Amino acid sequence: MPTSRRFPLPVAAATAALLLPLAACSSSNGSGASGDAQRLRVVMAFPPAQAMSPYGDDAVTLSRLAVIEGLTTLDRNGAAGPALATSWKQDNPTTWTFTLRDAVFQDGAKVDADAVVRSLTAAGKASPLPRVLSDTALTATATGTDTVRIVTKAEDPLLPQRLANPSLTILSAGAYGNGKVNPAGHATGPFTLAGVNGAVSATLERNADYWGDKAKAPGVDVTFAADGTARANALRTKAVDVAEYVPIAQASLLGDPYVHEFPSARTNGLSLNTEHGVFADPAMRAAAREAIDSEVLVDGVYEGRADTAKGLLGPGIPWAAGKRTAPTGRTPSASREEVAKTKEIVLATYTNRPELPEVATLVQQQLEKRGFTVKQVVRDYAQMEADALAGKYDAFIQARNTLLDTADPVSYLSSDFTCDGSFNISQLCDRNVDAAVDKAASLRATDARHGAEMTAEAAVLGADALVPLVHERFVQGYDEARVEGVALDPMERTLITADTRIG
Repeated sequence: MPTSRRFPLPVAAATAALLLPLAACSSSNGSGASGDAQRLRVVMAFPPAQAMSPYGDDAVTLSRLAVIEGLTTLDRNGAAGPALATSWKQDNPTTWTFTLRDAVFQDGAKVDADAVVRSLTAAGKASPLPRVLSDTALTATATGTDTVRIVTKAEDPLLPQRLANPSLTILSAGAYGNGKVNPAGHATGPFTLAGVNGAVSATLERNADYWGDKAKAPGVDVTFAADGTARANALRTKAVDVAEYVPIAQASLLGDPYVHEFPSARTNGLSLNTEHGVFADPAMRAAAREAIDSEVLVDGVYEGRADTAKGLLGPGIPWAAGKRTAPTGRTPSASREEVAKTKEIVLATYTNRPELPEVATLVQQQLEKRGFTVKQVVRDYAQMEADALAGKYDAFIQARNTLLDTADPVSYLSSDFTCDGSFNISQLCDRNVDAAVDKAASLRATDARHGAEMTAEAAVLGADALVPLVHERFVQGYDEARVEGVALDPMERTLITADTRIG
């Protein structure tokens, strides 16, 4: 069913609250905090949660605002390219040497091997540990002024990709003190974080000493607003130039010149509890899979702004479709009569992504049509994660970034579907799946690893541990006649870049 177009009073209040700080940092002619009409005004969806620490989700915000950089960066296919390191080589299965470029931090200090060692060592000692280091340990040693040796606990073919993770950003010595890490003025990106006003706003200035092409905009005035309708309204009223993550329900109201949608690396899926309850029976999981109609979800909830489910990896991962193989080892589905004899199942999802409760309602209808008796549980994600990971729901609908952490699906496959996986909501423990994921993780060559990952996908789908529902598209909002250079990144790591500017 389509999302309601009515704006409730709390949304109107949220919009007004958002516009006030934006108006305060704009002059009468619509320019930014410094009176410069070329400054960018951006509203972001996720307020800082850890005072802009690089060791949590705030690191992604800093990356999306072009403040921080690591040793490497990633291309559209997830392959590692040079950033603060110009080159690297693998000396043996667990040892790599990285050569640094000639660059300086935003506070004028030189980017050298000691700085890299300091930053990577601090990340490895952080509490909580950055998620990208949850399955490995790094030891960095300076072997020269501009060379760093990095040793991993076990062979890690994905180390260059791993080092592009925002939590492994390289900062100057000035960032570290009093047990905290402050990236403001101590990073290397095209923009310098000049100030943060709690969870309300932030100010960025052009980094005049950036080693690459200088930022075309003199600065960025950032406001944070969790409410999607408020972000869309701020764009509609021209209070901002760029609005991050426009909700599907607002896209058609804004109109095509403001709406820029693109495939994402997110797959919304129905995780089925393979260990306990009704779906411990693979025939019942197969019946649930056959009940799902992805096209109904795309049209009814996402208004056509999503892609029908093809597998675990969607069109936001360009190479996946050409390497996809048919699911293996599927069990024939139970009949409707057999399904009708089962006990009530609990279908859960969360409110943080506004489309998911609507998806849950349609999925419930489709399962009930097949004969299941369904009870819904819908709450804030923070209230549900522990129960979901403990297997307390029969089915759980979630939106999952399949390129999280290393920008390679092997991390997602390992965490979500192996016996020892840290995010295994389906409670799957299948030796064929584990073997397929292990093989993919062991391969150095990118093309070979991608092929092995699709073999692992076929094994997961064959077990019916997760029923893909839709592949999300992201919608970023900006006036294409006025704003240029906004990054439309399926991996969600970039948004504002050195090229982003008022046209």
